[in-house]
Amino acid sequence: MANTWWELNILSEPDLEETIFWRLENFGCRGTAVEIKGNVSFVKAYLPTFKVQLLDLAALSLWLRQDALCVGLTAPVLHWGLIDEEDWSSSWKQHWQPEEIGDRFLINPAWLPLPESLDRLVIRLDPGVAFGTGNHATTQLCLESLEMRFGEIPQSFLDTEEPRKPLIIADIGCGSGILGVGAILLGAGKVYAVDNDPLAVKSTFSNRTLNQIRPDSLIPLEGSVDIVRKIIDQPVDGIVCNILADVIIELLPEMTAITKPSTWGIFSGILLEQSKAVADALEQNGWIVATLWKRKEWCCLNVRRS
Repeated sequence: MANTWWELNILSEPDLEETIFWRLENFGCRGTAVEIKGNVSFVKAYLPTFKVQLLDLAALSLWLRQDALCVGLTAPVLHWGLIDEEDWSSSWKQHWQPEEIGDRFLINPAWLPLPESLDRLVIRLDPGVAFGTGNHATTQLCLESLEMRFGEIPQSFLDTEEPRKPLIIADIGCGSGILGVGAILLGAGKVYAVDNDPLAVKSTFSNRTLNQIRPDSLIPLEGSVDIVRKIIDQPVDGIVCNILADVIIELLPEMTAITKPSTWGIFSGILLEQSKAVADALEQNGWIVATLWKRKEWCCLNVRRS
């Protein structure tokens, strides 16, 4: 079988882990895993050989070194090699174990048995090559934010005893579909999950089936906000968007167009140093930042329409 994937192995200090994940995502890596051994973080990542040349990998090594030196940490050590398709599809999975997130979620790899005690909402997941395993800070922040949103009971419902209508949510840049699945498990009525990457859409379809979610509840679509705008018959109640800061800023006018005055939003994939630029763009488009949650150098903005 032909060698079709680069396997990257990075040894670093644990404090650099999130920066490395961010750098690998921007570099185009598909499938990442991390293992902590004592004071050393061991990161594996994979990407197709047609995407990069050896000089590109050398440049990545330099960027990782510069990132570490900027914060006064020891430079990571990067090694790479070629592997075939079959090895890639199974190698990174060996390092991924069930993980509790927030107060209610448990992310369970699809190839592992379910835990005996099911006192949490279990998301069974096989991300394939899509982003969203649950081990990245931005994904965790989004799931925790969803917990908070679905835990709130508006005062109007308490006053009138009117039953709560199932919420309609748009997941922009859905990746593996993890946030859409989480929202459905929390009680959302419908999630439109869109992504420009057809492999991500395929992964979302697969994870919908794994979690036994009805096709009319979680709707994966290839594309972006414009696809959601064409298919919905009423504005959405919430937006979750875990992508990159510059893309969020670019898409904000389109996302705002599918909302109503009571719509809330969860935006992540944002480095702390980028938070002001995103918050300013949100304000310019009629949103108010209610809270900023951070984890290491990443943050998540919980917002509502003004």
